[in-house]
Amino acid sequence: QVQLVESGGDLVQPGGSLRLSCAASRSIFSVYAMGWYRHAPGKQRESVATITPGRSTDYADSVKGRFTISRDNAKKMMYLQMNSLKPEDTAVYYCNKANVPYWDWGQGTQVTVSS
Repeated sequence: QVQLVESGGDLVQPGGSLRLSCAASRSIFSVYAMGWYRHAPGKQRESVATITPGRSTDYADSVKGRFTISRDNAKKMMYLQMNSLKPEDTAVYYCNKANVPYWDWGQGTQVTVSS
């Protein structure tokens, strides 16, 4: 089992930027494809972006061209750079493996996009 801690969420105006971080507790993190997910009120959790151990990436259509996922395996860290934020990006953001079975979910980090 790997513990995951997300951070970096904040209140930001539309068009703004944020960088989310995900810290993993064990180096085994580096051998797994990882992903960022978000859960907005009244909606199902959705995958936002994924990254393989070799750093191949994939994005949900709704964030393509605006979000960038990256990872630093040596530091056991993963990041999500979010630019041109929109109100519909408002959600709690989580990190976890890209495929089931998932590790235990962390507390997430709240991103609110509002003027």
